[in-house]
Amino acid sequence: MIFGPTPLDQAEGAILAHSVNAGGLRMKKGRTLTADDTAALAKAGIVEVVAARLEADDVDEDTAANSIAAACRGAGARLQEAFTGRCNLYADEPGIVVLDAARVDRLNRIHEAITIATLAPNEAVRAGQMLATIKIIPFAAPRAAVDEAIAIASEGAPLLQIAPYRARQAGLIMTTLPGTKAKVLDKTAAVLRDRLERLGSALVAEQRCAHAADAVAAAVQSQLDQGLDPILIFGASAITDRRDEVPAGIVAAGGEIEHFGMPVDPGNLLLLANQGGRAVIGLPGCARSPKLNGFDWVLQRLLADRPVGRDEITAMGAGGLLKEIPSRPQLRAGDAAEGAPKAPRIAALILAAGQSRRMGAANKLLAEIDGKAMLARVVAAAQASQVARILAVTGHQADDVAAALSALGIDSVHNPDYADGLSTSLHAGVAALGDDIDGVIVLLGDMPRITPSHINRLIAAFNPVEGRAICVPTYQGKRGNPVLFAARFFAEMTTVGGDSGAKYLIGQHEDDLAEVPMDDDGIFLDVDTPDALTAIRAAPFD
Repeated sequence: MIFGPTPLDQAEGAILAHSVNAGGLRMKKGRTLTADDTAALAKAGIVEVVAARLEADDVDEDTAANSIAAACRGAGARLQEAFTGRCNLYADEPGIVVLDAARVDRLNRIHEAITIATLAPNEAVRAGQMLATIKIIPFAAPRAAVDEAIAIASEGAPLLQIAPYRARQAGLIMTTLPGTKAKVLDKTAAVLRDRLERLGSALVAEQRCAHAADAVAAAVQSQLDQGLDPILIFGASAITDRRDEVPAGIVAAGGEIEHFGMPVDPGNLLLLANQGGRAVIGLPGCARSPKLNGFDWVLQRLLADRPVGRDEITAMGAGGLLKEIPSRPQLRAGDAAEGAPKAPRIAALILAAGQSRRMGAANKLLAEIDGKAMLARVVAAAQASQVARILAVTGHQADDVAAALSALGIDSVHNPDYADGLSTSLHAGVAALGDDIDGVIVLLGDMPRITPSHINRLIAAFNPVEGRAICVPTYQGKRGNPVLFAARFFAEMTTVGGDSGAKYLIGQHEDDLAEVPMDDDGIFLDVDTPDALTAIRAAPFD
């Protein structure tokens, strides 16, 4: 890669390394300069820019990041397309991170341009939580280094995958001594029930018995006979030895003690046993609390069918100090930290309320192209993308359009003021999105060449923290549709008027704008006239 001051006559196709703001001209870092760009720079009096020019043995940052991330990804992980050289992997389902840390280290030692950061092995995650980020230090990586990284990531089992939780039916046994309060036992059962349910399992049986080995043995046998697994035992008095009442009762019921004690605090006095392949666990007192403790680590692995025995427990000491650390989030079982990075929840808002005046009597959105209605093609692109929700806005011929949307499984909201312009549909749609949405992609129902790739590329670029709160697609330097807006603009979106939609916001918030290059001109094509419909029907489509 050639990097440094670059004369404008050599800058076409180069990547701008520093933003330019001169003579009313603004171009952001990372922009691939076109001939029009270099002409505009020259007109602004700029004779050279600091830029990167890729050579034959370079792989551009997004291609490199995507390729390495795809090689790392295993079951239960999904890839979000790279943007600015960063490709993130997210959990598709709750479970445990299964990770080859040694291969991660090898990847990070290949070349300074290639980095991968992951969660810790065996960390519990929820659906949508970020698992890893692959970042290419701008703006390219050597092809040989990328090939080596892909080879390492592809060795044997996937480098990173999710072991999902498997629903189990668990049993609970609590021993009692004179003076044991029923209220304490009730609270303990409620905490454990909540812990299990958060991991997709259920507490289906609870027994209380005397704190004596024979009573424990009878209770364990009863729950074994019911097919319960795991069986959790809370002693009225803490286990202090393998020969104490609770472990003695487990052995009397045919169980085998695998390990007593663990190098995790809180959680030291956990006892792990099994009977016929079913886990029987003597619980430490800290498991009465919803706060994270050593029992959570054991339970999570058990329910994800991950190995957990003496070797695994004795390896938990590094990082096993969980108490009295204010900076460490105290989690309930199965929860990820409140601030854990997660995939943004982006809604697709399909505007389908227009009157099609230039098309004639027919509703253009229901006109077929290669056997599929134009609106259905836009819906299909959204459904195949990474959006979290799809909502359409109806208006003209609302019953027919709503019926077509319903047949496609799409919810809609009606805009009674559709004749007053596109902005009214925007108001109606944004108001119906709800509070759990991080942003919205505004899709026009008459743009049938929009693809899932267009949508996913916008989502990949979206990062309000890094100044990318409005994402606009471009092709050869020209802006098109759809556009992604962060949720913080929703209130402002309800104030725009006429047929211009939210274009006004783009001009008002240039500092929050990211231009996202696309590979084709589908972001420009809308079908407004019978001639345009005839032309698109005549052209190869899929």
